[in-house]
Amino acid sequence: MSDRSPNVIVVSAPSGAGKSTVLGRILEELPDIRFSVSHTTRKPREGENEGVHYYFVSKRSFEELKAGGRMLEWAHVHDHLYGTSHAEYERARQERVDLLLDVDVQGAAQVRMKVADAVSIFILPPSFDALKRRLRGRGSESEAVIERRLKAAAEEASLYGEYDYILVNDDLDRCVESLKCVIRAARARKSRVDGEAARILETFPKRK
Repeated sequence: MSDRSPNVIVVSAPSGAGKSTVLGRILEELPDIRFSVSHTTRKPREGENEGVHYYFVSKRSFEELKAGGRMLEWAHVHDHLYGTSHAEYERARQERVDLLLDVDVQGAAQVRMKVADAVSIFILPPSFDALKRRLRGRGSESEAVIERRLKAAAEEASLYGEYDYILVNDDLDRCVESLKCVIRAARARKSRVDGEAARILETFPKRK
């Protein structure tokens, strides 16, 4: 990649739409992209590792990051705080890679306000019934929690029009390929290749 600042790729989806699986494939199959590790005040779940899935912090520590202006975005979700620190963007800039954010609709709105050329993508399930089947098929949550997630999903999905791109995850491979295409297209935007194009033009004969 060139020495330009990283593309910020923001992905949101209702719980159960398959977002984590899609993003996992993107990180495995697409070069020059880094997953933004969020901070959260919730406890780690089985199999989750500090600094890999999340930075697990106390509510006090999270509030200090907010007060210090060190959060790119943050949101209150299901009784816990989640957020992305500016440090994640700086790491991506230093590594000269793009930054992939997995955030909810609240966080995505904040990123769009702060990063003018951020690319936002919303992943929809093929239907509400399919979403219900996926959530209940996990077998890891109570019916009360599932109902709460379904209610939140309906509210989040209604905001799909705020996003640049909408993908329907009715076929995993196709959804992954579509997201790859969006990211590749973002890398080719004029605003993103101006510097490289200018250097190339310097090698051309000067116009008389």
